[in-house]
Amino acid sequence: MGLEATTTGNNLPLRAADFPNLAAALDYAALGRTGCNFYTSRGELYAVLTYSQLREQARGLARRLRGLGAARGARMVIVADTHPDFLRFFFACQYAGLVPVPLPIPHNPGSHKAYVAQIQAMTRGCQASLAVAPADYSELLADATEGLGLTFVGTSATYDTLPQQAGELSPMQVDELAYLQYTSGSTRFPRGVMITQRAVLNNLSGIITEGMDMRTTDRCVSWLPFYHDMGLVGLVLAPLASQLSVDYLGTREFAMRPRQWLSLMSRNKATISFSPPFGYELCNRRLREGEAETFDLSAWRVAGVGAETIRPQVLYDFAEALGPSGFDRKAFLACYGMAECSLAVSFAPLDGGLSVDHVDAEHLALLDHARPATDAVKERLSQFVNCGVPLSAFEVEVRNAAGDVVPERHIGVIHVRAPSVMSGYFNEPEITAETLSPDGWLNTGDIGYRVDDSIMITGRSKDLIIINGRNIWPQDLEQLAEQQPDVRPGDALAFAVPGAGGADVAVMVVQYRDNDSDKRAELIRRLQGLIHAEVGVDCHIELAPLHTLPRTSSGKLSRSKARQNYIDAHPLNQAGVQIERQATAVLSQKQAG
Repeated sequence: MGLEATTTGNNLPLRAADFPNLAAALDYAALGRTGCNFYTSRGELYAVLTYSQLREQARGLARRLRGLGAARGARMVIVADTHPDFLRFFFACQYAGLVPVPLPIPHNPGSHKAYVAQIQAMTRGCQASLAVAPADYSELLADATEGLGLTFVGTSATYDTLPQQAGELSPMQVDELAYLQYTSGSTRFPRGVMITQRAVLNNLSGIITEGMDMRTTDRCVSWLPFYHDMGLVGLVLAPLASQLSVDYLGTREFAMRPRQWLSLMSRNKATISFSPPFGYELCNRRLREGEAETFDLSAWRVAGVGAETIRPQVLYDFAEALGPSGFDRKAFLACYGMAECSLAVSFAPLDGGLSVDHVDAEHLALLDHARPATDAVKERLSQFVNCGVPLSAFEVEVRNAAGDVVPERHIGVIHVRAPSVMSGYFNEPEITAETLSPDGWLNTGDIGYRVDDSIMITGRSKDLIIINGRNIWPQDLEQLAEQQPDVRPGDALAFAVPGAGGADVAVMVVQYRDNDSDKRAELIRRLQGLIHAEVGVDCHIELAPLHTLPRTSSGKLSRSKARQNYIDAHPLNQAGVQIERQATAVLSQKQAG
């Protein structure tokens, strides 16, 4: 229901991130009556933090941090639970001249050892001086920071007992770092992305004005983690920099009760929220019969979608299921971005819904050219969602392996240049040099093509499967699996592994709930036959228990981790041998038929 202090509609003229630093953005927002509401998994409001209160508390905490004697620009790791304390510490760093480093919370019960190792590697990598965690994670943080020589490690309560240092605060300035954003680690070990005040404010301005056309009457809802770029920049900093209120539901709470997301949107007549596709799919899966009519989602004007490959059918199903709630499918707003660009690169047009490009998949695989599908091409189609036009501050080029810019509809690696691009990876000069050119061009590692001024993303360069000189998009294989009635969306991951003789072979791991051996064998034969018939390659199919496909810290399915898990679990070339056996079995079936 919200509180009076954080009602929709501000008493301030909207300013779209036209500030010299994040501290100044909070100074202005604090003059109004908006702020943040925090909800439990049952939809109960448990904390309210107006921007005025946040400013006061952050400045007081900044004086305590200064008393610890950390050098200007020193890093402070913050285990980023969805709680007011994260905001207090993030902005205390802004006022104190420190660099906040949001770190993930554990996302797998019982993963103590792996989580400690992850946090330890990140803390060591950013050379942190200070660290803070919620009380529930204090022991984990203590284990992770043991022996690293940090100046101070504790919970928010222990920091609050420190004495305040007198004197004027000196906030981070325009060319100093605003924060370090660790990448999700979906394709490599996480790297600390260095984002300056200038970079993030430039990106926020584009998001607020060009991407979402934010208005004083808007209100946001988010369950995205604070340690992820979309959660932090898109749903913490963007609302604050445009003086809007936000209703927060914890990421774990969303996973337990995803319908609470819809309930908050409905109760508070919220207008803006974002999610990766799996969030919409999870909501739709948990929706009870007739429940859609109990929600009022008619105010939801920006239903952003990004952060992973966008599967159109998942969103179409969501829109159909929530039609009785007043949800308008034209609210879907596809976008493209990454932590290395602060967040956003491009947005589809507002109020246009999804636009999907249908291309001839065989032509695409052979010639790296996204030729529009004709009526004559019905069997082998690939679908790519239009991620829209780049923000005006961006230059975008699609380049081939030789580094040459390719024509429209030709496939290549996306390169971008803009004021909001990172300064580099912290303490990683070699990887920075591989990724960021001296003249500011960022190699995103994403494969795609241009149509007019719009960007279509087809996948990650490291995920591409190359078989006999043909480019196979893993999404095409995964989609064939997800179209089966006994396989759910998000239950398949495809990748390439070294096979017999050194050549790559395609592998797909599919989560499957039925233990009946005949049904399992039949699904493998069915998928093998479909892939061979429609894509023209042999593929080893492995069935896995539910909830075992690996995900990144931000919740995205991770092909690279699935691939490594598969390689670790199988002797070298075993995949190649099994491929041959499965291919022989399929051929025998065809001959028998």
